[in-house]
Amino acid sequence: PLQQFSRISYCPPSQISSWTCGQPCSALPDFIPYLVGGDIGITPYYYVGYWPAENTAVIVHQGRPPYYLASLLKNFEVPLTPLDITLFPGLGSSIKVHSGFASVQALTAKAILAAVNKTLSDHSISKVTIVGHSLGGAIGMIDMVYLRLHLPSSTSFKFVGHGIPRVGNQAFADYVDSTFFDVTRINYAGDPIPIVPGLFLGYHHVSGEVHILKNNTWIACQDNPNIECSTGDVPTLLSANPLDHLGPYNGIWVSCFFFFFFLFVLRVCRRAAAAHTTLL
Repeated sequence: PLQQFSRISYCPPSQISSWTCGQPCSALPDFIPYLVGGDIGITPYYYVGYWPAENTAVIVHQGRPPYYLASLLKNFEVPLTPLDITLFPGLGSSIKVHSGFASVQALTAKAILAAVNKTLSDHSISKVTIVGHSLGGAIGMIDMVYLRLHLPSSTSFKFVGHGIPRVGNQAFADYVDSTFFDVTRINYAGDPIPIVPGLFLGYHHVSGEVHILKNNTWIACQDNPNIECSTGDVPTLLSANPLDHLGPYNGIWVSCFFFFFFLFVLRVCRRAAAAHTTLL
């Protein structure tokens, strides 16, 4: 079901609001949307709601397809920046994140907090589940840190990201690792996104990586450090397979047809260029 939540984030907001986005919504028939937003500009689609099956509030952000240029450009705002003290009071200035991801998260932070508060209150619960693919997972991880500072201390958090990039520096990773105890990053085979932004820029992943091999073997990377995980399976961008960014995750492809087509064309062009170089 968590893969389905990520998949649903690529549906139009009108379909998410009415929970009529086809098979992925049908797979989660009891979900109740509370807040749906986003646009075709800078803010990726997102939604908040109640999932009775797990008795939890759920937050999901979309990972933007490449034709949403304004939002896509935020991925290239790579300088690390301290988190805004008005949104993240009490965090030290040594904790830094991707400036583009932080600016996008700030656009929806207060609205999401209000929706989560209402969801928790309406159902007398204290559990928050955050899910996201690609950029959506990066925004969701910053959401998790933000909500932890503004919700009751009794609130528990679960995070599952699919193919997410590095979000912040070592201090950010250490803070997440020491504060949250149910964080999972799922990567598939040759996906290039989990190895960016580069370590040489000061970025580091949080713990909790699970890597899926092409034969569908799942590896818990903390039990197998540096063995066939994202930095081992994909040592450089040249060895990556962009199509693997879409999965499958438990047999479920995430993102939309147009993104799939874009990455397919990119892969064909790369192979054609390599063949041409060989002939020369």
